Amino acid sequence: MSSVVLEIQGLTKQVGKNKKIVHDASFQMKKGEILGLLGPNGAGKTTTIRMIVGLIKKTEGKVFINGSDLDREGQSCISDVGAIVENPSFYDHMSGYKNLQQYARLSKEKVSKERLDEVVALVQLSHAIKDKVKKYSLGMKQRLGVAQAILHKPALLILDEPTNGLDPKGIRELRDYLRELANDGISTLVSSHLLSEMQLMCDRVVIMEQGKIIDVSDMSSLNENGSSDQLVVMMNVKKEHMELSEEVIESLEGITIIKRENDHQLVLDMTHDLIPQLNRHLVKADVDVYGIESKKTSLEDKFLALTSEDRQLMKEGK
Repeated sequence: MSSVVLEIQGLTKQVGKNKKIVHDASFQMKKGEILGLLGPNGAGKTTTIRMIVGLIKKTEGKVFINGSDLDREGQSCISDVGAIVENPSFYDHMSGYKNLQQYARLSKEKVSKERLDEVVALVQLSHAIKDKVKKYSLGMKQRLGVAQAILHKPALLILDEPTNGLDPKGIRELRDYLRELANDGISTLVSSHLLSEMQLMCDRVVIMEQGKIIDVSDMSSLNENGSSDQLVVMMNVKKEHMELSEEVIESLEGITIIKRENDHQLVLDMTHDLIPQLNRHLVKADVDVYGIESKKTSLEDKFLALTSEDRQLMKEGK
């Protein structure tokens, strides 16, 4: 079995003659890795997942699961995948256990009673597995969804927005389950727009914006506080100097304006060594600077900087 569990190459989905929902997406996933697929609503995350699992046809590109081409070996590829796309569906009038038995009957490989009990214990539903699903909370249904997705011991688990509707306790429990699965060698692709949660959950993240992959980041490059060597700088100037400040900053290499916080504050993305240069250029331009405050960059800060920059390039037609 290949150490690369999932590879997509140039995945593209086009609607009509000109509109591309996903454009030339490529990335790899390794065995036992949790990979986050991040982006705002409408970025193309769910469309990408639907193409990976074969729910919709792709316009261009290739999908490889454990080294096998999905186009050529579709059924054998999909048998290595467990997925929850959007909300998991169950027979509400049946117990959680009977639902799992029903999914087990549909599996290509025989699922033993021991495996059923093992999965129920893993997702911590032993206390309620004989209850009817209609009595389950949303978090319990999500856990039951994970249970049915891993019954057949897939190499790859794909979860689209699995934390939707979960309370903080449920989100933390799901995160712990996925880490246990990763320790058992199961790779998980998680789609979400919750940046802080993905930072805690994932080994790497792929950031999408308007159908394009604009960054792939390794979480090991962030320290235990979720920060990198890049800084977020808060700069305070007079209200009447804001436009001039922006002009000065845009003329400097290595500094990106993330956003205008209010009438007198700019939030910047830059490294620590550029702060003196920034200050010198502002003073030279007769900008009154009342303060420059910096902090380490989080995944959320990086995401905002990348997507803001990407939107600006698109506006300029680059």
